[in-house]
Amino acid sequence: MKADNSDDHGLNQISGYLLWNAEIEQARRQAAAFTTHLPWLTTAQREDVERVYIADRLAVSQAMLKRIRDRAYELREEYQARYASLRRQCVAVSAAFVAVAISVTTAAVLMSR
Repeated sequence: MKADNSDDHGLNQISGYLLWNAEIEQARRQAAAFTTHLPWLTTAQREDVERVYIADRLAVSQAMLKRIRDRAYELREEYQARYASLRRQCVAVSAAFVAVAISVTTAAVLMSR
């Protein structure tokens, strides 16, 4: 049984949500690890550095995801165009083959009379 488009969309949204939250958590862990190398920071300074680090990391991640999305759309368009071209060629070759087969069969029938 084929899944409904709305089901696919919902699963994609859930997957995206979970992946993005994993990215946020990874950024938080890396920010905390980064600030452990700066023991002279006060608590407020440490929080500020972590906040800026997380924001910068998430901005970079978001920009990368947008580039990947845009490239995926480009590839989809290229592949769809190529598929349509191959489909047209296949239909044309099949039609030519059928025409030749009919012509040969007709000629053979007429010659056998």
